[in-house]
Amino acid sequence: MAINSPLNRKLRMGLVGGGQGAFIGRVHATAAILDNRASLVAGALSSNPEKAKASAPDYDIPAERAYGSVVEMVAAESKRADKVDFVSVATPNHTHYEIAKAFAEAGFNVMCDKPLTFDLKQAEQLADVVKKTGVVFGVTHNYTGYPLVRQARAMVQNGDLGEIQAVRAFYIQGWLRTRLEKDSQKQASWRTDPSKSGAAGCFGDIGTHAYNLGRYITGLLPDRISCSLKVFEEGRALDDYGTAMIQYQNGALGTVTASQISHGRENDLFIEIDGTKGAIEWHQEEPNKLIVRQNGEPHKIYTRAGGPYILPIAGASSRLPAGHPEAFFEAFANIYTACYDDMCKRAAGQKVEGVDTIYPNVFDGVDGMNFVTQCVASSGQGGAWMTMKHAACRK
Repeated sequence: MAINSPLNRKLRMGLVGGGQGAFIGRVHATAAILDNRASLVAGALSSNPEKAKASAPDYDIPAERAYGSVVEMVAAESKRADKVDFVSVATPNHTHYEIAKAFAEAGFNVMCDKPLTFDLKQAEQLADVVKKTGVVFGVTHNYTGYPLVRQARAMVQNGDLGEIQAVRAFYIQGWLRTRLEKDSQKQASWRTDPSKSGAAGCFGDIGTHAYNLGRYITGLLPDRISCSLKVFEEGRALDDYGTAMIQYQNGALGTVTASQISHGRENDLFIEIDGTKGAIEWHQEEPNKLIVRQNGEPHKIYTRAGGPYILPIAGASSRLPAGHPEAFFEAFANIYTACYDDMCKRAAGQKVEGVDTIYPNVFDGVDGMNFVTQCVASSGQGGAWMTMKHAACRK
C-alpha cells in the first residue's frame, strides 16, 4: 500500500455527483484511488434520492453510506468515528457553492470540479469559508497535473525561458457544432443553460482551462482583459466561441481562444509561451511531449521521462517509464495526491500553505471566476478593457 501519511491509513473519500449517466464523477473516483492512498466509502451521487442510492453499487459504496442528499450526508458523516476525510464535488456548476460550503463549514476537506462556483460572488464567499475553517481545498484544473506542464512551470521559475513576453492558450472543440441540447443530451443541456452553467458557456467550460494553464505555467499576474464572445449556433443561450486578450502586469501579452463549434476538434487544449531566452509549446492531446525552441538551435522535444533535462517536479509526477503514455487519469491523480499531502499535514496539526500550492486551490478557483466575469462584462461592452486585478491573483 502506497501510504505517505501520519494517519497510517488510507484517506476516506466521499463523492457528490457521479450518478448513472454522469462523466466527471467517475473520473474523480478513478483518479482519487489511483495511487492507493484513498478509498471511496460514501456518497450522495445524484440530486434524485432514488438514483443516488441506485448508483451506489457502481462505486461499491455500502447502502448505509449511500445518501439521498448532501444535507443528509453532512449530518450523518459528521457523527461517524470513521467519517470521510474529504469530499469530491462532481456536479454541475450551479450546485458547487452550496455543496462545497456545507462540507467546508463542517470541517471536511474538499476537492471541487471547475469552475469553482456559479458566479464570482459565490467564489469569493467560498474562499472566505476556506480561510476561516482552514480546510484543504483543491480545484481540479486537472491539466496542471500533467508532468510536462509542471516541467514547463519549473523551467519558467528557473529562468530557462528568460522574461515571459507572450502567452497564447487555446482550447478547441467541435462537439457543440449542432444544438445537441435540443435533444436533451445531458452534458450539452446543462452546459448551455445559463441557470446551470452561469454567465458563460464555452468560456466558462473550457476557456477557463486555457486561461488557468497560462497562469499556472508562467505565474504572470493579469492586469486588464478585452474579450469578444459569440454565439454561432443560432438559438443557443450561451457563447460557443470566444477570444480574449490579456495584458499582464509585467507588460506581457496573452490570448485565450476557446471554441466548441470547430469541426473535427476533440479536446485540443494547447499553449505556446515566448520568453526572451526561449519558447515552449505543449499540446494536451499529445501530453508526453514538450517542444522547446531557441533561435539558432535545433528544435528540441522533451519527453515525459526522457532524460536528465526532466526536472524533479515532472519526474515525481510520472508513474511509468519513458515511452509508455500517461495522460488524463494520471494528471487528475496528480492533483489529488498533492492535496492528500496537505490533508495529511492538516490531520496531524501541521501548518498547511493554502495559497502557493502545486495543486490549484480555492484562490485559483476565484481567479478563474474573475476571468469569466470580466470576459462576459468586456464582451457585453464591445470588447472594452476591464481590470483583472483581484485579491485572488497573488501568485
